[in-house]
Amino acid sequence: QVQLVESGGGLVQAGGSLRLSCTASRRTFPSAAMGWFRQAPGKEREFVAAISWSGAATAHADSVKGRFTISRDNAKNTLYLQMNSLKPEDTDVYYCAERFLGGISYSQLGYDYWGQGTQVTVSS
Repeated sequence: QVQLVESGGGLVQAGGSLRLSCTASRRTFPSAAMGWFRQAPGKEREFVAAISWSGAATAHADSVKGRFTISRDNAKNTLYLQMNSLKPEDTDVYYCAERFLGGISYSQLGYDYWGQGTQVTVSS
């Protein structure tokens, strides 16, 4: 079992930046892709970005392309999401997730472990 702990959320004005981090309690599996999702109250969890274990492959949702960047540091067991040019519609709870096996998945069903989430609020 692994514990994923997100940090870095908060309140920011539109146009601002935040950097989310997700630290795993143990070294991630050599084949483990990881991802970020977000969810608003009453809505389904939405794919934001994902990255392969090596970092060579990444994917970003169209809504965040050019503004958000996913990265990881396996030596530190940490996943990151750099969020720039934030918009009020980016306000959500952001979750990190890890896949036990396999490459990038765009579906939350493809992930085995989840963090508790961190709130991001963007004011207009």
